[in-house]
Order: sequence, then C-alpha cells, then structure tokens
Amino acid sequence: MRAVIQNSVGGPDVLVIADQPDPTPKAGEVLVRVRAAGINPVDGAVRAGRYKLLGEPPFILGWDISGTVETLGPGVIGLKVGHEVFGMPRFPKQAAAYAELAAVPANEIALKPKSADHPQAGALPLAGLTAWQGLVRHGGLKSGQRVLVHAGAGGVGHLAVQIAKARGAWVASTASPDKLDFVRKLGADEVIDYTSGDFTEKVRDVDLVLETVGGDQTERSLKVLRRGGVLVSLLNVSDAAKAKASAEGIRVERMSVVPDREALLELGRLIDAGKLTVHVAKRFPLEQAGAAHAFLATKPIGKVVLAV
Repeated sequence: MRAVIQNSVGGPDVLVIADQPDPTPKAGEVLVRVRAAGINPVDGAVRAGRYKLLGEPPFILGWDISGTVETLGPGVIGLKVGHEVFGMPRFPKQAAAYAELAAVPANEIALKPKSADHPQAGALPLAGLTAWQGLVRHGGLKSGQRVLVHAGAGGVGHLAVQIAKARGAWVASTASPDKLDFVRKLGADEVIDYTSGDFTEKVRDVDLVLETVGGDQTERSLKVLRRGGVLVSLLNVSDAAKAKASAEGIRVERMSVVPDREALLELGRLIDAGKLTVHVAKRFPLEQAGAAHAFLATKPIGKVVLAV
C-alpha cells in the first residue's frame, strides 16, 4: 500500500509517500480501505516534534478515518465486508490513517452516516468527538443552558456550535471578522468578534464554556460563567485559574478526547437528521499531505482532509 511516512520530525516537507506492507487485522480488528483521512492540529504538533505521542520517527500520522471494510479479523461481529465506516481508532496511539489501508479495532469505528460523503465523514471523528465529549460528557450540557464556544469557525468549534444548538442550548461564539457570518449561519445566537471587543463584556451568566484556545483566555472565560457553571478546556489550565474557579464555585474540566463508538453513532444521527454539517475547507490527495499540513496552519474555516 501507499502511505505517508515521516523519518524525522520537522516541517510539512518531512511527510513523504512510500510503499509500506499491507497491514493484517488481528483479533477484534478490521482492515479498512481508507477513502479519506482528516487532518487535525494534533497531527501537526506530532509531526513537528512538539507533542511526542508516537515517540520518535519513523511513523505514520493520522487518526481520522472514513472508508470501506475490506477484511474482518477473527471474532469481529456487527460489521461486514463492504460496510462504509468512520472513526478515530487507537488515539492517542498510532492509527496510521494517512494510508490506503488501516487495520483498526472494530469497536472504535461505526457505520458512516448516509448523508455524509467520505471526506466529510473522514473530517468528523476527532473534532466531532472532542466537541461531543466536551459538551455532553464533561460539560453535562442540558437543553435551555447558555453555552460559549470559543473559535466557532474552527474544526472543533464549528461542530460544537451545531451540537449545542441541536441539544437545545443558547449558544454564543467567538470568531475573527472574516468568519463571523459563517458562525452565524451555523446557528449561533450571538457571535463575537474577538479582535474588536472583549467577549467578557458581551456575554454573561453562561452555564458552560468550551475553551479551545488557551492562554489568558482560559482565566478570562471564568468571568462569563455563573456560579455552578463548567469550564471545559482542551488545553492545560493554570493553577491560578483553577484556584479562581474553585473560589467562584465553577467546575473546571481538562479533557482529552478518546475513541467513543457510541458518540460516533450520535454524531452520525445528527448528520442524517440534518442538524450537523461538517465543513471541509479543502481536500488534498494523499501525496500532498505536506501541502495539506501547511494549509491547515493558515487556520481555515472547518476541516482539512486527505482524499485517498
């Protein structure tokens, strides 16, 4: 099979196409013919050596997969050869999604939503699971609550806005000036240009904040939360911010996304119900993985995908 490998850490140019042995599914695994592989900021951090999830190269990046089941390993039930599936297998261990074939645990993938094509389904898992787990599992989101989603035009943010709306929340979101209209069209009730004003002066009495940016924004987000509210952060939270939150009766959750088949099924139901759309900013062929990483670094709206 063809795969994108890297033999050293560095910039996007370290990603190269090479022939690799076809993987063989073990017990409980399936072999997937990859049709699309989503690219996420964590991929770039691992590629550059800033985040050593996979140790030292050589390795194959990628966790988001959409494709077709080609072979069943021993003991697999519930899936058949030819089924179209998607998921975020093995995270944070190597899933090797940037390839034509991937052997993955059957219990960490789900049937692809019928309303999504492979690039959309391949773009969904990591960002969608992050949004879902952040809002629902960690944040305990309930209908009627007030939610603030930071970076509402980003990969996680644009899905989180839609998920929160689908679950009956009032949603505010921050975005840059060129992305405000996009976030409004997602259904956000209030969209805040973070370059021209302080979001803490625009929104108050929030039940849940999904914090995707970090820095001083984490502590500033505490100002908009009511007592009893929840701050869910994708990034580390300082001790000072934790102490302030505790003093003000605010719960802080630092989350890391994990494979979650049930949540994949929930995301698929939202897509097929017309309540969730995955925005793919650009699709790249497998051999242009480096160019795809460089494009993602420009912070486009939505997601970037390798179409295999």
